[in-house]
Amino acid sequence: MRPILIDTNAYSAYHRGRPETLDVVQFAPEIAMSVVVLGELGGGFATGSREADNRRELQQFLASPRVRVLEIDSDTAELYAGIFRELRRKGTPIPQNDMWIAASALQHNLALFTFDQHFHSIGGLVVGHTLADFADPGAGESLP
Repeated sequence: MRPILIDTNAYSAYHRGRPETLDVVQFAPEIAMSVVVLGELGGGFATGSREADNRRELQQFLASPRVRVLEIDSDTAELYAGIFRELRRKGTPIPQNDMWIAASALQHNLALFTFDQHFHSIGGLVVGHTLADFADPGAGESLP
């Protein structure tokens, strides 16, 4: 299975116990989370009634040795610019935060774990939301 970058909606679905997300998180060899996703989650937590619980559960998730947080740097910015240009040329804009998330996934050669279909319009980005979507085609592995 490929290493993944978990998007905001995929983390939220996992947090709520959505079955297909549990499998992806369980079997992913590495899970990355962009600081952009951290910001989106924090914003959502701040408007909900379970802010402290949600923050504590996120910290537990981030404490796993398989999970790392990705910062944004000048390489991410260059990839963002390319995505922006590509989508503008196609006439298929997506939210700015999602372009940053996609740029981070491309920069670190990660598949994007998301339920947002608009990510499919970004060339070279592997996108999915089920375990089968993230099978490594070169490894000849079989998934449970």
